[in-house]
Amino acid sequence: KNIVLNDGTLSKESKKAIAGVLDMAPSLTAFGNTNPSSYFRLVPHQEAPTTICWGFRNRAVLVRVPLLWDHAENMLNKVNEREPGLLPVSPDKQTFEFRVPDGSANVHMLIAALTLAVLHGLTMDKGLEQAEALYFSPTEANSSEKLKSFDVLPASCVASAAELRKQRGFYEHGEVFPGEVIDRIISKLEYYDDAGLIKKLERNVDGMLELVDRYFHCG
Repeated sequence: KNIVLNDGTLSKESKKAIAGVLDMAPSLTAFGNTNPSSYFRLVPHQEAPTTICWGFRNRAVLVRVPLLWDHAENMLNKVNEREPGLLPVSPDKQTFEFRVPDGSANVHMLIAALTLAVLHGLTMDKGLEQAEALYFSPTEANSSEKLKSFDVLPASCVASAAELRKQRGFYEHGEVFPGEVIDRIISKLEYYDDAGLIKKLERNVDGMLELVDRYFHCG
């Protein structure tokens, strides 16, 4: 059974799971954004998920809940006016999405890491309160100021490695990720030595294209 929804709204379990993903988001980049070109996508003001928050139908948030017609009319009936009766909306199709990873992701490790993050959210203290604190809607009052108050993702492979080093105990608990594997991931990310690279190439289109060409295949 899909428990993302409860009575047509996002369930408590979903909010707790989202809180766990957001809590571990800085180090999740080590599995989902694994080469320097990844971080040229993760820049502010480009509808890219750089800020650690979540919301509904908002492409700028890190965890997005798409197409949740909460507290609204049945949209199927709005676009199928000649259909008699109510058309059902299946709650089993509702999802939420982690928008950070790209084609460089190590998919197997990323899914394992996300599973641990969701479990962390379901069992963490005050998970619901954390989810509420990290909720963002661009239509609410003082939304721009609230957006600035959230933490942001690492901006390079080197910074991602540092976040994984901080949170490595979470992944190593129960030997889900052996320490040697975490060491290898950190070493690979640090090898790129890309701290400050985005700013350095900010107006250097040729340099950006050369970087993408060099690392596009890496994952």
